Amino acid sequence: MEFRPCIDIHNGQVKQIVGSSLMDKGDHARENFVASKDAEYYANLYQKNGIKGGHIILLNPVSSPYYEATRKQAIQALAAYPCGLQIGGGVTAENASAYLEAGASHVIVTSYVFQNGEINMAHLDKICHAVGKEHLVLDLSCRIKNGQYYIVTDRWQKFADVSVEDSTLDLLRGYCDEFLIHAVDVEGKSQGIEQPLIRQLGEWCNTRDNAVITYAGGVHSYEDIELLRELGHGKINVTIGSALDIFGGKLAFEEVIKRMKAS
Repeated sequence: MEFRPCIDIHNGQVKQIVGSSLMDKGDHARENFVASKDAEYYANLYQKNGIKGGHIILLNPVSSPYYEATRKQAIQALAAYPCGLQIGGGVTAENASAYLEAGASHVIVTSYVFQNGEINMAHLDKICHAVGKEHLVLDLSCRIKNGQYYIVTDRWQKFADVSVEDSTLDLLRGYCDEFLIHAVDVEGKSQGIEQPLIRQLGEWCNTRDNAVITYAGGVHSYEDIELLRELGHGKINVTIGSALDIFGGKLAFEEVIKRMKAS
């Protein structure tokens, strides 16, 4: 179990938002925190503390008037911490290699692969070939529907007809190095983790060699971290955003690092 930091960029600024509030129309999101520091500052902070595998997410679509400002922030962060951060948001087979050349260790993909409610295998093959399995992270961010977790795309607003279950993970694992899973219904709300989802992911990880999953969503206390460790059999990495003091929350960034390293 590792701590994986994040740098979420929206409208050209580092922010922490409520994930389910994100809308392309009007580039709207409900904000928990708007940083006075830029993305490069956070990249330097993570590098200084020796934390790898964090993700940068571009929260504006390519069509947004803010997209270029958001992308500029991301590129500066990648340059500040070469091979230390992953990047997602509008990644395709055509632009993925450019992000690796800019310093990303991995590219993160959702909507390019999950289209029209299903897995676009042609796109999955194409991007896997473009960057290599070892540089690809699939974002299986999900929301609950009819008692089951389904992948959501397009800034987490559209449900795919693909559920997060063992068979899905087993299939997709052959194309990627890691999974990133945001529990969107609790993302940014600091009200607790999505326990059934973590339990499910932990059982899967515990029976597969070298499976890597990073979970994000709802962590708001040190007790949440320990519960995630227990439910995930110590196999699930964790991202903490809004709850960290560096993003206006109550959990001390240095204490989180200390606890994770001691485990």
